[in-house]
Amino acid sequence: MIIFKTIISFLRDKHYNSLLIATVIVLAVGTTTYHYLEHWTWLDSLYFSIITLTTIGYGDFSPQTDWGKIFTIVYIIVGVGLILTFINTVYNHFKNIPKDHFNHKN
Repeated sequence: MIIFKTIISFLRDKHYNSLLIATVIVLAVGTTTYHYLEHWTWLDSLYFSIITLTTIGYGDFSPQTDWGKIFTIVYIIVGVGLILTFINTVYNHFKNIPKDHFNHKN
């Protein structure tokens, strides 16, 4: 139940809402670009976008075209900051919730 309450509170808060929308847009741009530049499936493109922006980088996919490599350089510079801001915002949200909030049974 806490997950649903958290999602609802994120969607109601303008700061979280705009950050969530920006994150979804960056992931959508990356997914679409990789799909067309590298000819990957939509799932592979989304997977690579998320793995890249979270800085995990398993290495199972990598851009092979020059345009794909150029896009990746720009995508990392723009996207990593945004994703880290999003993760930090979520972390701070949970850090600031009183501990007894999680112990209530609804």
